[in-house]
Amino acid sequence: MANHASADKRYRQSEKRRLHNKYYAKTTRNAIRALRNTTDKEAAQALLPKVSSMIDKLAKINVIHANKAANLKSGISSYVNKL
Repeated sequence: MANHASADKRYRQSEKRRLHNKYYAKTTRNAIRALRNTTDKEAAQALLPKVSSMIDKLAKINVIHANKAANLKSGISSYVNKL
């Protein structure tokens, strides 16, 4: 139980942010999974910019680290190029 009003507010804010970040991170993970399960090159090339944009947005708001974002983008790009 929070002893101060500011601590109570900080708890509410962090819980709201945690749920927000969790939603967008999970959505992006599902998009990456869908892209990696695609065997059609044209469909994968159509998905690649959207998924890359989602990854960049997560890195921009510090949900994931910038290096992790770069590694994910590199991995999906090489996967699409190999198709």
